[in-house]
Amino acid sequence: MTVEDLRCLHRAELALDPQRNLIWGSNGSGKTSLLEAIFLLGRGRSFRTRNSERLIRHGQPRLTVFGRTDGMPPQAVGVQVAKAGGTTARINGATAGSLTELSQSFPVQVIDPGVHKLVEEGGFRRRRWMDWAVFHVEHQFGDWWLRYTRILKQRNAALRTQPAQVTAWDTELARVGELIAESRRRFVENLLPFWRESVLALSGLEPELHYFKGWAQDVSLAEALVASKPRDESKRLTHPGPHRADVIIRMSGRPAREVLSRGQQKLVAVAMTLAQLNLLQQATETTPTLLLDDPAAELDGEHLRRFIEQVMRLRSQLVLTSLHAESRLFGTPNRVFHVEQGRVQPV
Repeated sequence: MTVEDLRCLHRAELALDPQRNLIWGSNGSGKTSLLEAIFLLGRGRSFRTRNSERLIRHGQPRLTVFGRTDGMPPQAVGVQVAKAGGTTARINGATAGSLTELSQSFPVQVIDPGVHKLVEEGGFRRRRWMDWAVFHVEHQFGDWWLRYTRILKQRNAALRTQPAQVTAWDTELARVGELIAESRRRFVENLLPFWRESVLALSGLEPELHYFKGWAQDVSLAEALVASKPRDESKRLTHPGPHRADVIIRMSGRPAREVLSRGQQKLVAVAMTLAQLNLLQQATETTPTLLLDDPAAELDGEHLRRFIEQVMRLRSQLVLTSLHAESRLFGTPNRVFHVEQGRVQPV
């Protein structure tokens, strides 16, 4: 892969091993920026910020990341983020219709020190976590979601400017919304055995995980839209629908974020991600790249041992960061890279 003008990285070239890779350097050297570059190739965004323009190196008009996989068939993937023009992606020389297409060419997931936010914060993160996996299991899902979001924007615009025209969008919104909700439901149902195994092995806890589709369980989306019409018109916003879906995590009937410590939240969130990757490998034979940013952070010796054991069971390409060149958490790395002041050198 080649990286140009991303955060502190002026230009970096590196060839990652298919198995274990270590990126080491001092704080602020650019280790996490390299992980962001890899993540960008598979997602079209960073895992640290929603504003991709913040990734552009100071004083530069754009950043570029290019990578070539050695899968079957090989994929050439490029992403450019420009201050004028936003984010564009190319796959095998052709412009991608949407950034979601990147996931099919290069599946990548990350576990970083902020992974606890998957449990702690609102439903947006959990929807994004869920949808990345659903997209790999059901390839039509991406098209459905793009169509749904376009119709939703049109319905919301009608609520603001032409309330009498709102119902014209309801039939198709409900049809596509039900397809999305059913795909997500199947994913969560299939995930549960992997989830229970992972979370118990990592934490010893037994939290409950439930899927909320974004409206009342006992009615159709079409019925929910009719019932919500006065509220929608009052607030000028569509309330029921898969854009409000969530994965609810509870402990003894209470929201997990209210009863779990930060460390416990991290273990539960890690279990969600590892369960997701295990499900994908079984259902699709996908071999994802897993990025581990400072994996030992906030984990004591026993929980770190369990975490390592669970990760090593995956058939994944690993890329991890460390302050130390001698880090051997996941065994001897096949390739080592040193980052210093934004410069990357193989060791």
